[in-house]
Amino acid sequence: MVNQTVPPTGSGPAVRAAGQTAGEDGRLWELARDTLDGNWAGGHTVPSRTLYPHQWSWDSAFIAIGWAHVRPERTWSELTSLFRAQWRDGRVPHIVFNPAVSGGAYFPGPGFWASETVEGAPAVATSGLVQPPVHALAAWHAYRRLPSEEGRAALRRLYPRLVAQQRYLATCRDVGGAGLASIVHPWESGLDNSPAWDAPMSAVAAEAAVMRAYRRRDTVHADPAHRPTDLDYARYVTIVTAYRAGGYRDDDLAERHPFLVECPLFNAAMGASELALAGIAEVVGADPGPHRERAVRITQAVVNRLYDPDSGTFHPRDLRTGRLTPARTVLGLTPLILPGLPARQVEAVLAEARSARFGLAARMERPLPSHDRTATDFEALRYWRGPSWMNIVWLIRHGLLVHGHDRLAAGLRTSMIELVAAAGCHEYFHPDTGAGLGSPAFGWTAALLLDVLAD
Repeated sequence: MVNQTVPPTGSGPAVRAAGQTAGEDGRLWELARDTLDGNWAGGHTVPSRTLYPHQWSWDSAFIAIGWAHVRPERTWSELTSLFRAQWRDGRVPHIVFNPAVSGGAYFPGPGFWASETVEGAPAVATSGLVQPPVHALAAWHAYRRLPSEEGRAALRRLYPRLVAQQRYLATCRDVGGAGLASIVHPWESGLDNSPAWDAPMSAVAAEAAVMRAYRRRDTVHADPAHRPTDLDYARYVTIVTAYRAGGYRDDDLAERHPFLVECPLFNAAMGASELALAGIAEVVGADPGPHRERAVRITQAVVNRLYDPDSGTFHPRDLRTGRLTPARTVLGLTPLILPGLPARQVEAVLAEARSARFGLAARMERPLPSHDRTATDFEALRYWRGPSWMNIVWLIRHGLLVHGHDRLAAGLRTSMIELVAAAGCHEYFHPDTGAGLGSPAFGWTAALLLDVLAD
């Protein structure tokens, strides 16, 4: 997943983006660094100071990559603080709540999750869900950017926790029995309201009126037209309530849980993380062999279970129906991060990515969308139903580099830089105009901008 050659860190970008001056690169570098500094909360980084006042799991992973370029010690603090909240079973919660922040500052807050009532949960309040396991990838990428004794010591501390995270997903969450992890909530995918979840979500019994009992905080800070709907949130709450009622147990999910899906991104991240763990194992004196073997098995399972030869792309599998979900979303492109993805699937995914649905090119005319822009349910403004997101573009870019498609990767790099140059470090971007959407001064946008500027 990481580049074959990782350039050293430094005080500024190593290479200028096409069409930019060194001064512009320097301005963007300072903007990204200042954004991360502004979001630093002492031990970890919040995604933004407005909508997201706590620590988020995969945000911290991507943010750790950016810190490696400007304040390397914070890379390891970021990941260490997150993994201190790891549950006894190995899960890494998708939110770690800051006790200094009011419980009403974010919905759903710590009182809703009630993690303190669950055996095996940490002392700090957390959610009971997880997010894509990109943490080993982040740790290995950051270490290769700047190898150091501090980094080696951090990897030695993190390695058993990263292994426990993977073990939890590979055992407790293999509901389908085919070697893939199931997500139990759309939030676990990271792509909360993606059209990929419309079919399985439609089977969750809920009404928008449920939300009258709660106060959403997201629509206070962002335009409701840009956020998931009240019906989406009603279903989110219903699914969490079902999982919480079972004590967040995973032993009988197939019999009782309303949402069970095998996600292409989630499982591709699991496979790529095993390869990252193989690299970490060599550094810390562990055996890399089992990690490489698991990566092969996960890759094959992703192809066998989630690839659709008719559409030529990857789709989530709804375990409730046994069927692949029909929407053609950016999730279908993310298995490119698997180095062992067979050539046939690589070429098919590249054809999908280059099509009018996504518009991947050596020179991007528009940002890479999160959903098929030719679909009737494409929404340019609404969260994961169309807008462009820096973290997904970063993952796909690295997948392109893994498979030797440097010119296409360069197109995405330039697009990422141009988005921030024009709109700032926003949470996400309009997929046609590039206008900034969602929260301003967003952490992973700043962090991943630093990473691509340094290439």
